Amino acid sequence: MKSLAFALFLFLLAPLPALHAQATPPTPVHDSSALKPPPGARVAIVEFEDMECPRCAQVNPILREAAAKYQIPWVRHDFPLQMHVWSFNAAVDARWFDTKSKKLGDEFRDAVFANQASIETKSDLRAFAEKFAQQHGVGFPFVVDPQGKLAAEVKADYALGERIGIEHTPTIWVVTNKTSGTPYTEVTDINQLYSIIDQALADTASEHPTAKTAHHRGR
Repeated sequence: MKSLAFALFLFLLAPLPALHAQATPPTPVHDSSALKPPPGARVAIVEFEDMECPRCAQVNPILREAAAKYQIPWVRHDFPLQMHVWSFNAAVDARWFDTKSKKLGDEFRDAVFANQASIETKSDLRAFAEKFAQQHGVGFPFVVDPQGKLAAEVKADYALGERIGIEHTPTIWVVTNKTSGTPYTEVTDINQLYSIIDQALADTASEHPTAKTAHHRGR
């Protein structure tokens, strides 16, 4: 009995694993043309995300905080996985909020990630979007994308991800404006994000343009 109690004591003393310690395999990049910062920026974060992906929800606040801390752009691309029930609709909804303001669109994305566990169906998503719109003083339309333009934008992002070679979400790179060597580094372990950004800024220290924090849509 004493040995069991002692074993339990040691278990309780053992350090907990880091919440975000999970690493992902590197992406085989086939087309790197999109892996560059927006014009005028030395360094940026490029992410392909699925709004129903639990891992994406975990890293979302980390990426937001890193972009703010380093004052670098965060380029967010849609990559809704077919196995997820409502992620494509969420991406379309987010782009509708983008039409009101880019800030509002990104706030909607962040809100969905923060409340992801409470959204199980397309109906749940619809109710969440309506409530979010009401809270921000805008009317959410009955038909969000009547001409299919927003859906086409989401599909274009997905096609871009396929050309790059994306196999999972989130897929995250720290990209630079370097003209020699490999100007991008994939973040396969989110715990390494800050050190990768530090290295990217050091590698581009001779480049003078600096961009303020911004969230961008790709292409």
